[in-house]
This record gives sequence, C-alpha cells and structure tokens, in this order.
Amino acid sequence: MDGNGRGARSHGLKRIEGHKAAEKAIHDSVEYCGSMGVEYLTLYAFSTENWKRPKAEVIFIMTLLKSFIKRNIDNLDRNRVRIKATGRLDDLPQGPLNELLSAMKRTGSNEGLNLILALSYGGRAEITDAMRKIAGKIEAGRMQISDITEESISSSMYLPDVPDPDIIIRTSGEQRLSNFLLWESAYSELYFSDVLWPDFRRKHLEEAFEDYRKRRRRFGDLDSDR
Repeated sequence: MDGNGRGARSHGLKRIEGHKAAEKAIHDSVEYCGSMGVEYLTLYAFSTENWKRPKAEVIFIMTLLKSFIKRNIDNLDRNRVRIKATGRLDDLPQGPLNELLSAMKRTGSNEGLNLILALSYGGRAEITDAMRKIAGKIEAGRMQISDITEESISSSMYLPDVPDPDIIIRTSGEQRLSNFLLWESAYSELYFSDVLWPDFRRKHLEEAFEDYRKRRRRFGDLDSDR
C-alpha cells in the first residue's frame, strides 16, 4: 500500500495526513474482496524497514493502527472477516499489539475473508526466522539436514497454513516487491498501479482483477493447449 506520503504532499498536507486518508482505500479493498469471494487479503501495513522512519511518524502510525482496529472491529466481525497478522509482532508497542491480539481472538472463528495485516514484516526477516527455527530443530536432534526441503521451509514461515498469493498489487507506480512475501511470491502474478494508495478505490481493484483473469499461470510448465 504505497503512496501515502506522496498523496499527502500532492494536496499540500503533512505525511501523517496521508496515512489517515489511506483508511478509505482499505475499506474499499476489504469490502470488494469479501464480495468477490477472495479468501485471503494481505495488507503490507508496516515493514521492518519502516522502523527507520522519524520517531514521530512511527508513533503516529502505531497509534493509528490501534485506533483503526477499535473503529472497525465491530463491522469486520459483523461481516465475518477473520483478522490475522504476520511479521515480528513482538516489535510492536504493547497498546497496538494488545488491540491486535484481541481482534484476532474475537474474529478467530469467522469464516469469511481472512484479512492479514503484515506488521513489522520483511520477507528477508521471515526467511531468516524460518532458518533459525529449522536450525534449532536440527540442533535439538528433532530434524536432520536431509529433512530440509521446500515444504519444510514453507512450514516454518510465519503463516504456514496460508496459501501463496495469486496476485500481488503494488500502488503508486513503484515496480518492486520491497521485501514483501519473497518466499511465497515465487509464482505470484505482479500488478503495478500508478494510483497512490489513498486514492486507490474499488474500480482500481477491479482493473487489477480483470488483468489477472487474462493471464496464463503455467508455474514453469507448458500451456495446456500446446
């Protein structure tokens, strides 16, 4: 979800105002994905690198996260959305973390859209943590080096039960993954939109889905009609 700061500056506002404006884009995306039967929607909300931003901005984003959950939990629960999270969650301040954990517990049995918030998340950090988990098992004698496979690595990721993403959408015109789901996105379709995230609406998501429908996903194999 890229472009909050630039969106604010384009309207002569402070960067933090861009983060506030981003909430409408989140609402539109959650509602549309829910209506389309999408099972999993992951929002890259705060990366491991984002901790390097000015302290005041980080504090504001963490406060906004807490208030966002408070404002929206009733509606999300009512619409059977299940909230999950991925990342180094222990890095989060206690207030936002408690609010997040409470929301996850409250919606844990819901059977609608799985809304995954990527917080203090980095693809390299996730792979590093997975390697540490595997190394710990080998050191404890519960796993052999020969047991290391793609499947065992996948099962050591933060959310092993969540399938790999079919499509990754990046807003604001930037064309890179920026450390997002590096292991899981090996065969994901990539879609880049020039629209800044605060201005991203249902129609833009529809365009992304329509583009996805036209693609052939071969996963390294030949086309089925060849």
